[in-house]
Amino acid sequence: MNVLEQPVTSVKGIGGKAEEQLAQLNIYTIEDLLFYFPFRYDDFSIRRADEVQHEERVTLQGTVHSEPELRFYGRKKSRLTLRILSDGVLVQAVFFNQPFLKRQISPGDYVIYHGKFDKHRLAVQGAIIKSGAAEGAFEPVYPLKGDIKLTSLRKWIAAAYELHQHDIPEILPAQAMEKYRLLSRAEACRSLHFPEDMSVFKQAKRRMVYEELLLFQLKMQLFRRKARESSEGTAKVWPDDTVTSFLASLPFPLTGAQQRVLDEILTDMKSPFRMNRLLQGDVGSGKTIVAAAALLAAVKSGNQGALMVPTEILAEQHFDSLTKLYEGMGVRVGHLAGSSRAAEKREVLQQLKDGEIDVITGTHALIQDTVDFFRLGLVITDEQHRFGVQQRRVLREKGMNPDVLFMTATPIPRTLAITAFGDMDVSTIDEMPAGRKQIETYWAKPDTLPRVMQFIQKEVAKGRQAYVICPLIEESEVLDVQNAIDLHARFQAALPDLTTGLMHGRLPGPEKEEVMQAFASGNVDILVSTTVVEVGVNVPNASVMVIYDANRFGLAQLHQLRGRVGRGSEQSYCILLADPKSESGRERMAIMTETTDGFELSRRDLEMRGPGDFFGYKQSGLPQLKVADIVEDYRALETAREDAARLVQSEAFWQNEQYLLLREALSRQAGDLSQRID
Repeated sequence: MNVLEQPVTSVKGIGGKAEEQLAQLNIYTIEDLLFYFPFRYDDFSIRRADEVQHEERVTLQGTVHSEPELRFYGRKKSRLTLRILSDGVLVQAVFFNQPFLKRQISPGDYVIYHGKFDKHRLAVQGAIIKSGAAEGAFEPVYPLKGDIKLTSLRKWIAAAYELHQHDIPEILPAQAMEKYRLLSRAEACRSLHFPEDMSVFKQAKRRMVYEELLLFQLKMQLFRRKARESSEGTAKVWPDDTVTSFLASLPFPLTGAQQRVLDEILTDMKSPFRMNRLLQGDVGSGKTIVAAAALLAAVKSGNQGALMVPTEILAEQHFDSLTKLYEGMGVRVGHLAGSSRAAEKREVLQQLKDGEIDVITGTHALIQDTVDFFRLGLVITDEQHRFGVQQRRVLREKGMNPDVLFMTATPIPRTLAITAFGDMDVSTIDEMPAGRKQIETYWAKPDTLPRVMQFIQKEVAKGRQAYVICPLIEESEVLDVQNAIDLHARFQAALPDLTTGLMHGRLPGPEKEEVMQAFASGNVDILVSTTVVEVGVNVPNASVMVIYDANRFGLAQLHQLRGRVGRGSEQSYCILLADPKSESGRERMAIMTETTDGFELSRRDLEMRGPGDFFGYKQSGLPQLKVADIVEDYRALETAREDAARLVQSEAFWQNEQYLLLREALSRQAGDLSQRID
């Protein structure tokens, strides 16, 4: 047994009770203990108050300026406030539940104090008095659970390192250590637990970030290679001029980004392996044309194609657009809707089974047991995050290993895409078609609604239409937000000469379709709705998007809603009515007015929320990282991904002794490698 695999009880001072406590932190072995790193460090080196950033933890020194103020509240709780003159700045220091300090501190005393700095109020909260002896020390702070004390954990880690520092193996190959000038694994471990200064700490962190991301990317590359080798597909062959003739028939040329991603998709379709690709592009970037070209190639190779979308109206829009695009090309397009009459459904199902339909559009109706294909070769799922994993899998299994393309108009920053979707190839359309007018976005207070109504009235007079979106359907006692039903009534009363429609998720399907069709055909001037219009509505005549209580929405959803306008040739507008109380709410509103670039928005959203919350649910593809942060360490992530891809594809990695310890570390993370790679 490797000495580091011994139980923690072999470390002096750790008995049975401590072993149980450490198990709550998933620490069972000496190695677990040594590589359980701090999540922050308290820096007790003294700083100047005028140099400190807002909410930074800091140590200050100074002279007590006035008599300490002590107040008691609750049961045995107290708050002691000191005013301390620090480098010419009068700082308020707040000490909780330390009433004894009042007896020990007097005006004129010199003190050193530490806590979180509030730059706006010139205050240090949760302050603790430090003695002069502690000045300049860095103290690690670890995540804790249960009854474990921070001092005990520090003591156990120090004992383990003292005894086993020479047993820590170097797992990175020599060329990587030299190329990136990395500290050894043992040095990095020591400096993360016991940093002498911040420069050494940064070097240690850089080394462990690279190691952690390299192991994760090796695992992803390994699974990807295995999945690719086991994903037997069908190499598709079509006449050489199929796609070029189709593109030449379009009234506009593809953008460079559209052409690039189409080439990537067609290359996958020609290979004997099944395509598993994510196509992401901003609203209006032209994903539909790329999908149409890929479906045409599949049909001309003797296969059928399926396009599954989340709403019936979007499925109908795709059916109409594909029918027009393929006019005169001999491609038979069909449509399967859940609301279709029984006789219609039977006819479409029979035509699909007999191969008389080449491309089918539809919602989740496409994955019903009654749907059989003659030869399904390409499956495209639009707005893929709207479907569950099981729903996507069912459609994929309806063909003989069909190629699979997922599409999304919710841009994902590259660092997150290559991490969360590491088992997929990712294609990105990062260029908008020329000549498209940017949507002008404004942020206003809710009490300006009458002026907004006047603006809408002017736009309607020009022949345009408007959306008005709000978060809830009916009045709620829980949230003070405008509801769709009340807002609809206000618009009807204020603008009686205009036709105002109402749509929300509780309307029966046929009624929802009827309202949407009336708006799409121009018979409704203003559509008051909840977020059911976020996806699947294409009304080029709509030029105004008003979002009421906009601070209740996230950046991604606001951007999707804004993307419902700006689809025609006229200038379009998005008006955010919001009075956010939180700083994050105000920041979201400001960001929305600064940019219409979905990728820039998603990057800012990721910075604000962090990767764990970005998707709105726990994404299984996101690693549980100890040291690295995929937002801050995106450059290291890219480097690790390139290095991992190169290693997995090289014979040396699988055979040479220099990679043995790295292979063993990977094996512990990914399971038995011999079973994964033949």
